[in-house]
Amino acid sequence: MGQFWTVANALSFIRILLVAPITWLIYKDGPIGPMFGLIGLAIATDFFDGRVARWSHTVSEWGKVLDATADKIAAASVTMALLTRPAEPNLALWFVLLAVARDIILTVGGLVQTRRLGRFTTSLWSGKIAVSALALTVVAALVGAGTQVMEACVWATAGIMLYSIVEYTIRFRAIMRVGSAVELDEEGNVLSVSRRVGSSPG
Repeated sequence: MGQFWTVANALSFIRILLVAPITWLIYKDGPIGPMFGLIGLAIATDFFDGRVARWSHTVSEWGKVLDATADKIAAASVTMALLTRPAEPNLALWFVLLAVARDIILTVGGLVQTRRLGRFTTSLWSGKIAVSALALTVVAALVGAGTQVMEACVWATAGIMLYSIVEYTIRFRAIMRVGSAVELDEEGNVLSVSRRVGSSPG
């Protein structure tokens, strides 16, 4: 798993800790200043954790787990707060269920493929874009965007999330078919299947 206490991992851990106050402020329709200050800090940790890990040569399996965990906890907590809070606009139930279901699917699939591959994989770009689109949808709701803007954000984000599920499924199938013989690039995309495997596992 590598070293746990690194600067990069600390940034991911800070993002996890920020979820609670952010979620509370969103649910209570708290003051915009502190709310967006904390959200900005969380986004900054998400932007820098991977870069710091690469710059400092401290990329680890722990870092991949913490980064993905932080994103999924934040997405589930914030969307649930926007579903249940008294203030408007809120997110639709189907949209929140899609976001939560996607994270559950990716989490379970990630655990299964990790056992098959023997190591953790990095997030795909479609997954990162889906998280960014979800964040923009959340911001639109927090600033009280109009109905048309919210609908555009929700449907665009839903489409990106579904596309990311398809991409993760393709990678999952490749890994489950040949295990460690699959070759991935630095961004986690499937490059090829190594010829050193004589036959596919039964």
